[in-house]
Amino acid sequence: MTPAITASTLPADWRDLLALTKPRVMSLVVFTGLCGLLAAPVPVHPVLGFAAILCIALGAGGAAALNQWYEADLDAKMKRTRNRPLPAGRLDRQSALHFAVGLSVFSVILMDLAANHLAALWLAISILFYVGVYTVWLKRRTPQNIVIGGAAGAFPPLIGWVAATGHVDLLPMLLFALIFLWTPPHFWALSLFVRSDYANAGVPMLPVVAGFQHTRRQVALYTLPMSAAAVAPWALGLTGPIYGVAATLLSGAFLLLALQVAASRETDPAAMRPERRLFAFSIIYLFAIFGALVVDRWLLA
Repeated sequence: MTPAITASTLPADWRDLLALTKPRVMSLVVFTGLCGLLAAPVPVHPVLGFAAILCIALGAGGAAALNQWYEADLDAKMKRTRNRPLPAGRLDRQSALHFAVGLSVFSVILMDLAANHLAALWLAISILFYVGVYTVWLKRRTPQNIVIGGAAGAFPPLIGWVAATGHVDLLPMLLFALIFLWTPPHFWALSLFVRSDYANAGVPMLPVVAGFQHTRRQVALYTLPMSAAAVAPWALGLTGPIYGVAATLLSGAFLLLALQVAASRETDPAAMRPERRLFAFSIIYLFAIFGALVVDRWLLA
């Protein structure tokens, strides 16, 4: 008989601690935070700018680690997450909790010292929202978990901007709205072809409780206000034509893919090509649109 996998038989190393921070997700968080900082209309000392982005990375990593600590039982039931350090038994829960809390608290303190009180406050709010509101309260209770919980991932550009300027403006609020509205179609596209994973774990994602077609329609519907939020900075004169053209073309491509998802009737996850294309493009979309923002601000400043 194969012995049970425990933390004592598979000791953790630095890679397991890194995995707790969800580095692939963190890369998008750090990038949007960096773009928020670079788009701010004030010069930022490179050392202080680096410290602010490091704080956003550490805060995001700490929140992700707390998420994995709390959801270890769910992760063990899903094929795509069961090899994470906690469900695989490579790390004990107490060590994970200490690591997660330490990262989170340190990130807020360092942000307060390196940038300003308001940036530290927004960072603390983002961590608490992701852990307390999304992970603990919403995820296991409602199919609206991603809709409301999407705010957690929308904070980084706002935090980056506030770290640079010390105050909140309309542009970072629109960037917040863009990511907030981007989150549902992004995650619902994923949940369509990993529906069985969520069903097995008892997570009430939209395809599990409302079916494939309703979810596909919601993907297309949410793309409309997302596209409006993306183009709004240009329409309101807050950015130049480089951003405006990029936002328009990228959002048009996103909408086209979303309509293909809405038209699909496929129920076999292996054959859900429109859903997979939209999920992959949604990541490129956010990187590209925020990259265009920085190019626009720097070239046209």
